[in-house]
Parts: sequence; C-alpha cells; structure tokens
Amino acid sequence: MHHNGSANVLWFLAGIGLGTAVGVVLAPASGADTRKQIGARAGQAREYVSLHGHEAYDLGRDLYEKGKQLADDAAEMFDEGRRLVEEAEAEAQNA
Repeated sequence: MHHNGSANVLWFLAGIGLGTAVGVVLAPASGADTRKQIGARAGQAREYVSLHGHEAYDLGRDLYEKGKQLADDAAEMFDEGRRLVEEAEAEAQNA
C-alpha cells in the first residue's frame, strides 16, 4: 500500500512537469501570466511533496528493514543447511 503512495507521488510530479511543459508551449496567455501559473503550480507541487514526502521516507525505511530481515533469515537458513550437510558427512564417514 505504501508502494502505491510513493508511485503516485512520482507520477503526480511527472504529470506536473509534463503539464507545465505542454502548457508553456501551447499557452495562449502572456508570458507573465504563464510564469505566474507555473509558479503557482510549482508551489502546489512543493507543498504536496512536503506533506507526503514522509510517506516515501517511511516506505524506504520499511523496505530496508524487510530486506535486512530477509538477508538475516537467508543467512540463518544457509548456516542450518551447512550444519546439516556437515552432520550428514560426519555420519557417512562414521558408518
């Protein structure tokens, strides 16, 4: 669910950038009006990111913790597998 939030933020920002570029090229307004509109949109985007940026940070932290746990679990499984192989080899040599 958090992943969708950060993806939505990125798509939102990409849409603002694309919309701004198209608006500048196709805008019938004067340069001053267009710059005001771009400034207003940039301000809205900045506000959105500042309000929702913590979600992206939290997502990154959660993914890091999950990845770390996965790596720890895999290391434990590897150690257990090695121990079992060593036991089997020892039993085979003693048999």
